[in-house]
Amino acid sequence: MSPADLERLASQLRARTPERIDDPEARRAAVAGIFRATEDGRVEVLLIRRAERPGDHWSGHMAFPGGRREPFDPDLLATATRETQEEVGLDLAGSGELLGPLDEILPRNRTGLVVSPFAFRLRGAQDLRPNHEVAEAIWTDVGPLIRGEVDDEYPLLWQGQNVRFPAYRVNGHLVWGMTYRVLRSMFELLP
Repeated sequence: MSPADLERLASQLRARTPERIDDPEARRAAVAGIFRATEDGRVEVLLIRRAERPGDHWSGHMAFPGGRREPFDPDLLATATRETQEEVGLDLAGSGELLGPLDEILPRNRTGLVVSPFAFRLRGAQDLRPNHEVAEAIWTDVGPLIRGEVDDEYPLLWQGQNVRFPAYRVNGHLVWGMTYRVLRSMFELLP
């Protein structure tokens, strides 16, 4: 993926209306898929490894920065921006460019949560400052993800059956589930 691909992704996101899940009873959350161009012309995406916490459905998983909408958040874009600032110290309002929203997604673990993903481009260099919710924050090259060079599977006993979910192997970690699905949805928008 090149910086020109980010322009194409932004164009595709602006030209479409993302699918929304109409469920007034659902709790809402938002995540930020954050991209940056490198000096050598590659594109990287920010992934975090969530801290291990009892009762957290996604404890230790690879994810995007994000979290639940709070009553004081005016909208889900504000949630994604606030959560990114809190979790990794990136100021998307000041140093990010919104590329656009993606289709809302339901976690497969049936938590009653609807997640709204947003894609951003980071302008300029910023240091990451992970908080206590984040065990690790990494930038990873998007090219190998798109080309299938890091494809893998995540084995899981799910609903009484052994299932293998598609995944990416990134820095020794498996990116699967919602994060994998959101990444795939972005890549599918690229011609």
